[in-house]
Amino acid sequence: MQITEIDGDLASCHSGGITRTVNLFIFERGVLKPGDYVLVHVGYAIQKIDPEAAQLAWETEREMQGAIRGDPNA
Repeated sequence: MQITEIDGDLASCHSGGITRTVNLFIFERGVLKPGDYVLVHVGYAIQKIDPEAAQLAWETEREMQGAIRGDPNA
């Protein structure tokens, strides 16, 4: 997810049309900033990732969802 806003240990994050509040407590303050990408698990940011890794994750997700739907062009 991409961070859009940070307020203390909480961030507003966006991905695929979904916005969620994500807990950043495992990161030191100032390490993350709006625009950064994070890997999120059950509401917690667990790893900062680079934009290329985020793009690959989104592409993989779209392909998996297409395969589930039986879309041969996914």
